[in-house]
Amino acid sequence: MRLRVYQCGVLKSRKHLFTMGRGVGVPFTVPVPFFLIEHPKGLVLYDTGNAKEVAIDKIKHWGQGVCDAYDPVMTVDDFVVEQLRRDGFTPENVTHVVLSHLHLDHAGGVGAFPNAKYIVQRAELHYAYVPDFFQKGAYIRADFAKPDLDWVLLDGDGDLRGDLFGDGTVKILATPGHTPGHQSLLVRLPVSGPWLLTGDSAYTEEIMAEDVLPGLVQSPSDAVKSIAKMRHLRDTQGYRVITGHDPEAFAKLQLSPYVYT
Repeated sequence: MRLRVYQCGVLKSRKHLFTMGRGVGVPFTVPVPFFLIEHPKGLVLYDTGNAKEVAIDKIKHWGQGVCDAYDPVMTVDDFVVEQLRRDGFTPENVTHVVLSHLHLDHAGGVGAFPNAKYIVQRAELHYAYVPDFFQKGAYIRADFAKPDLDWVLLDGDGDLRGDLFGDGTVKILATPGHTPGHQSLLVRLPVSGPWLLTGDSAYTEEIMAEDVLPGLVQSPSDAVKSIAKMRHLRDTQGYRVITGHDPEAFAKLQLSPYVYT
């Protein structure tokens, strides 16, 4: 079991869009991460970053309004496939793509891995096609509405398929709130212990430490419950929490080719 950390460029935004009601108008440049877990039985991607099209013409792909709020900065070499190739992995090698949710900075590589199972919550895939008006801009249908994908649609924490290899080392944790079908990932590494990859259920360490909501939520009540669940895992089982878009916390991680074991 090994874990690699990657960054697919940044978003140049404002802090209140990540910590609700705090830092209104304050410039806030955040990383766009994705992760690769090397398991003896397969290669697991957690999220896929931005689409390659963002590096070519971001306004055409995301739209002016979204780019005004979350201005993406990336190169073609930042695209998930290009980064994995540099580390010796081909798209055909990837067996599982676990998507925290289907927002544009997480699902940009959907369809690029022909042998992979694409694992989302059933509620997420449904919502991606018919989102509420205030989340509509965050879903780019061209990213995820692709033919011949092997979707695995999970139904919450009770779905046993969330234990990807049946050995408890890579398990999906339902963490709705940011979106109805958001999911985080639990990874048990042999040396460095258990990690919790929060995705956007907790943008920053501030959200894990204090009672502050993520800047964009579909259900504040569900978000609070999900954060409480993750705090419980941190406090009682010693999970190392990796938040989704915290520039200071992310800077402390070592990017691939460094490998966490």
